[in-house]
Amino acid sequence: MITAYKYKLRPTQAQAAQIDEWLELLRMQYNYRLAERFNWYEATRCPINACSIVSCSIAPIVEQPDYYWQKRDLLNTKKLFPKYTGIHSQVLQNCIERVKKAFDRYFKVDVSGKRSGKPRFKGRGRYRSFTYPQIKQACIQNNRITLPKIGEVKIIVHRPIPDGFKIKTAQVIKAADGYYVTLTLEDKSVPILKLDLNTEKTVGIDMGLKDFLITSDSKTVPIPQFARKAERDKKKLNKVVSRRKNKASKRRRKAITRLAKHYQKVSRQRQNFHYNTAKELICDYDIIAYEDLNVKGLAKTRMSKSILDAGWSEFLSIVERKAENAGRLTIAVNPYGTSQVCSNVDCGASVPKTLADRWHSCPHCGLELDRDVNAAINIKNIAVGRTGIKAQVMPYAIAGFTEKPALYP
Repeated sequence: MITAYKYKLRPTQAQAAQIDEWLELLRMQYNYRLAERFNWYEATRCPINACSIVSCSIAPIVEQPDYYWQKRDLLNTKKLFPKYTGIHSQVLQNCIERVKKAFDRYFKVDVSGKRSGKPRFKGRGRYRSFTYPQIKQACIQNNRITLPKIGEVKIIVHRPIPDGFKIKTAQVIKAADGYYVTLTLEDKSVPILKLDLNTEKTVGIDMGLKDFLITSDSKTVPIPQFARKAERDKKKLNKVVSRRKNKASKRRRKAITRLAKHYQKVSRQRQNFHYNTAKELICDYDIIAYEDLNVKGLAKTRMSKSILDAGWSEFLSIVERKAENAGRLTIAVNPYGTSQVCSNVDCGASVPKTLADRWHSCPHCGLELDRDVNAAINIKNIAVGRTGIKAQVMPYAIAGFTEKPALYP
């Protein structure tokens, strides 16, 4: 079992200055190594039998700056720039690993066949963390944590590390309100929970913007809209930042810090709401079915602000992760047609609706209920069919809407 615990750090002024210096040096190293890869790629991308003097350099092509080449080249970096000798060697190597991962995601597709965008150079203040890939197991003593080459830093241990867990990595993070350390913990003796599910405790949830979610049992969770409620304060803070014309002034830095704390507060409110809502679902149900939404695509519509404020993707990932730890089952369901089809198992007729139609009224069987509840029941029925539960389900539900629901009577 692998988990992560995050603790607040209280470094001294000298330690905070050292952490900031490391982050700035690592940022410059990250940009330099990323530029090395881009330059080599641009110099070698022409056809084998042709060379353009416009896009290709006439200088001899150097060796490809891959992961191991760049790690070996760190010796030359330390000779040319002695400040880098003060950074822990594994922390510096982890910077090269981050460049490799960013570049690999740009060229290689993931399991879904998609690629990430082109890696960007990090501006000042944009490199906010560094990682110790290895750290001593007894690094925390009382209220102090020993970070190599930084020293003993005061730490607020608000919860103890569970017995039997080993500390694998430590990541130091600079946030808007101070410094944090995230410890990755592992315990191989913890068995994977076997699913012991009560199939009667199955629920389908429909994500929405009127309500955050609505279940197939007609339970609703109001949408909090943290970002929209705090928009007036955000506009005021943005105005203050825009009025500070001198980008090197202390007043501008203070204004930026206040704005960053505002965003951090909204993010934490949303995250706390997601965890509490996920806990209620996991405590009440054994099988949770949800819509497999294309949130990135939906975020490009005119409802993008409300969708991003709701944070559907983050919530669903929390539900998946916590359900796995609790021995529950989550099922992603194709949402195609779930709101357009009657949820009555004896009907299953297509009832077209516009986005403004919030009530499901079936002219065939006379079923009357909320549109979102109808969709949640359809999602539950699809999950019922996929998990092999002996229950009467819609024929198109078992197929997962591989055909349009309009084809069914």
